[in-house]
Amino acid sequence: MKILVINGPNINMLGIREPEIYGRITYRGLTALIEKEAGDMGVQAECFQSNCEGEIVDAIQGAYGRCDGIVINPAAYTHTSVAILDAVKAVGIPTVEVHISDPDTREDFRRVSYVRSACVKTIKGKGLAGYAEAMRFLAGK
Repeated sequence: MKILVINGPNINMLGIREPEIYGRITYRGLTALIEKEAGDMGVQAECFQSNCEGEIVDAIQGAYGRCDGIVINPAAYTHTSVAILDAVKAVGIPTVEVHISDPDTREDFRRVSYVRSACVKTIKGKGLAGYAEAMRFLAGK
């Protein structure tokens, strides 16, 4: 099984950006955690991060016929991107939405998720452990 893990804008700033919300582990630490967890599960994980909406759409489309599952943290694009929603719908790959924090406990605008309706599950507020939970869910499908 191959899982594409996509992270949206500012996730590359983990460890620096609002550590009281997102923690002190860097993006490099997150990718190491994902790769270790994937190895422990016997699945392949490919990590991708971009601050650009179109590049995220391209990554989703590029997973078609190549990946068995997608874990996505669209970050700020969660609340704004119909393009990412449409890409997830178009490829038909089981997708799990992940959020490090719980958007429902933050500003009102963060409670809206465009991508959620195309996802098979949403995991939020579990920190970086949410990524491993999402991969385990997909591996069990």
